[in-house]
Amino acid sequence: MLSVDEARDRILAGLAPLPGETVGLASAWGRVLAAPVLARVTQPPHDVSAMDGYAVRAADASAGARLRVVGTSPAGHPWDGMLTAGEAVRLFTGSVLPQGADTVVLQEATSAADGWVTLTEAAVPSRHIRRAGQDFPHGGVLLPAGRRLTARDIGLAASGNHPWLTVHRRPRVAILATGDEIALPGEPIPAGGIVSSNAHALAAFVLALGGEPLVLPVARDDINAIAAGADAARGADLLVTTGGASVGDHDLVQAGLGQRGMALDFWKIAMRPGKPLMHGRIGDLPVLGLPGNPVSALVCSVLFLHPALARLSGLPAAPPPSVLAKLGGPLHANDHRADHLRASLAEAADGSLIATAYERQDSAMLRLMAQAGGLILREPNAPAAGAGAAVRVIRLDALGL
Repeated sequence: MLSVDEARDRILAGLAPLPGETVGLASAWGRVLAAPVLARVTQPPHDVSAMDGYAVRAADASAGARLRVVGTSPAGHPWDGMLTAGEAVRLFTGSVLPQGADTVVLQEATSAADGWVTLTEAAVPSRHIRRAGQDFPHGGVLLPAGRRLTARDIGLAASGNHPWLTVHRRPRVAILATGDEIALPGEPIPAGGIVSSNAHALAAFVLALGGEPLVLPVARDDINAIAAGADAARGADLLVTTGGASVGDHDLVQAGLGQRGMALDFWKIAMRPGKPLMHGRIGDLPVLGLPGNPVSALVCSVLFLHPALARLSGLPAAPPPSVLAKLGGPLHANDHRADHLRASLAEAADGSLIATAYERQDSAMLRLMAQAGGLILREPNAPAAGAGAAVRVIRLDALGL
């Protein structure tokens, strides 16, 4: 059986960032830049006032000086003239600084009447001026390629005069749940059957990571039905299946996809939960076969689907980040498989993170997965650990999940 790290490396080795496409600025939030964003303008384009006040020459602006107001320069309407000795121009925040002026006096430090302004305190040279290019120059790099765009980034791109941005195409992920026993929510439940959660959980997972999910009809435990599911996934960037990835009498995913030419890479991982993880390709279509148990499917998604979507989206693909925590209770020694224990998280009085594994770790108990704050990571053959021992934890909230 492969280790978790080796399996992840083999999955990522067959993936590459998707090509770029041009989208309107309003549609670019959450997308990943496929090309750097360079400023198309200088910002600010001129020396401008940072405050309401008066443009003056510092040489004239001693305390008690009385200056003649020769013009007004509202933002967007520069005063067209040259400021000379003994003169002032009324300014507002964002007003272009007139020629000849070298400082701004705050309106609170003046008194004005009958076309004259008297300074109640001396002006400081170059005070309250935003210089041209102070924010960024024309041609400067505003945002690097490979960055997932935030609202702040959108604002910066807009100020750089970009109505369009080039971003990586969103990964299209086809999701194929399999099994005679499952029904989608709201459908009639077959005898001995259950309601399927995997397809909807995975669709939400893909959406949360910036992808476009395509939930396919449930494929029954029939080789031809599974092969037809593969046909329906044509045009996707990744096919994710759930259930049937093992080698039991009713685990037919490998055989069904094999009818469509799937080249199998591996199907066993030394981990818990999630041992029967499958990876292969149908031509150019990567296939990730997740276990049918809902907790196993989600844990495998955190460990493998998350970095796969990152790679396709143009982001760095790496193991999900983990943080140090202290155990809230003891743990038994681990066996030869890497363990991923659902746990509650709490903050201690000293600010440290406390992770307490749930007593029951059954991979069919989705309620505890929904409640969990994180996954405690345990290496294969890890010795028993007591309360207070240091462990690494994947915080699920930090992944946006």
